[in-house]
Amino acid sequence: MSSLLRATLIALALLTAAGCTSKPVLNTQTDIPANVQASDEKVKQAILAALEKREWTVQRADPQLIQAEITVRNQYHAEIDIRYTRTSYAITYRDSRDLGYKNGKIHRNYNRWISMLDRDILAGLRANGVTGVSGSNTSPAAQLFKETGTSKQN
Repeated sequence: MSSLLRATLIALALLTAAGCTSKPVLNTQTDIPANVQASDEKVKQAILAALEKREWTVQRADPQLIQAEITVRNQYHAEIDIRYTRTSYAITYRDSRDLGYKNGKIHRNYNRWISMLDRDILAGLRANGVTGVSGSNTSPAAQLFKETGTSKQN
C-alpha cells in the first residue's frame, strides 16, 4: 500500500509542477513619466534596440506600431505587438506556438521574455538621453554637486 501511495503522491507532484508552468499572459502598459522628454522616434529606437538585444525579429515597424516575433530553440515561437507614443508603450500578445497558450494562460517563459524586453526598453530610453527635463535622473543634491562641486547650497 505504501508504494501505491508513494506513486500517487509523485504523480500528483508532477502534475502540479507541470501545471505551474502556465501563467496568465503578461501584457504590459508602461507610461513614460511626464518629466521625460521623448519623441515618437526616440521611443521607437529604444524599442527596436531592445528587440535586437533580446533577439526578437521585427516583422513590421509602422508609426506607433511595431510587430515582432521570436523563435527559441527552433521550437518555441511568440509574436507581439508594441504600440507606442512619446508618452507610453504597450506590449501585447498576438500569437504563439508550442508555448501552451490556452484560455489566456501561457508558459511562464513567455512572461519572462516580455518582462526582460520591457526592462530593456526602459533602460534604452534612459541610456539614450531620454531621462527628463534636466537631462539627468540624479537627485537634486547630486545635480547641485555636479554643477558646483558641493552638495550644500551656500
